[in-house]
Amino acid sequence: MLVEIAIGDAYGAGFEYAAPGPGRPNDLARYYPHPRHGIAPGCYTDDTQMSLAVAETLLEHGTAATPLQFIEKFVLAFKRDPREGYASRFWAFLKSVRDAADFAARISPASAKSGAAMRACPIGVLPAIEDVLLVAERQAQTTHDTAGGIHSAQATALATHYFLYGLGKRADLPHFLQAHVAGIWSPHRGEVGAEGVVAIRAAVTAVIAEDSLSGILRRSVDFGGDVDTVAAIALGIACGSVEHARDLPPVLYETLEDGPYGMTYLRDLDACLLALAGR
Repeated sequence: MLVEIAIGDAYGAGFEYAAPGPGRPNDLARYYPHPRHGIAPGCYTDDTQMSLAVAETLLEHGTAATPLQFIEKFVLAFKRDPREGYASRFWAFLKSVRDAADFAARISPASAKSGAAMRACPIGVLPAIEDVLLVAERQAQTTHDTAGGIHSAQATALATHYFLYGLGKRADLPHFLQAHVAGIWSPHRGEVGAEGVVAIRAAVTAVIAEDSLSGILRRSVDFGGDVDTVAAIALGIACGSVEHARDLPPVLYETLEDGPYGMTYLRDLDACLLALAGR
């Protein structure tokens, strides 16, 4: 799961608010550099780093994880491995905070953007739907304590849970989500903006429309806009599905970053995380 999230994030980062064009086709042949940002091809961004932090929190504390314990991991993940991709103001905020208590005291969590949703896929490994919803809400409240922030995080976690636990067909995913989380979760058309509900709606649309991970990744980028977040969420959701071929090109695995918190670390953490779901 975390590896696929990182691949979607790193591939999508080359096209975030920058449509494919000459020399940068959406062909999954390699990671492409962004025309304006300085993120190296094959490197993931905040979507993956914060998903990693959520996974580490779950493995350490389970369903009892508190908001402050999630914050501790957010701060730790950034401080040990500062990287680009965060919104500029939040990046500066993370650089300035001393610890989790300082973060909690200074954060203004009135955001409905996609930050809480983009990191919520790992919560789907929890066995009980009520725990998925509760933990997704708890981690969202740390930074995105709004209806949009919370509901988009819950929908992301629950969509991941849906496939991991074989609860239905991909075509029925929007109906399942609407039965548990207020909102309309499909379809989405056009460019993806910064709002969490828009990102997860686009991700669900891609997951329903395609029958392979490669198709999902291409479609996520084709939306335009905040495509690294859509791709990270969509691949995180679909990697547990039996209806989607696991056909991402080997080159995207082989050239994903493999530093201290890269491919090897993500793969090892994945094994521990998916064990919670009996996978």
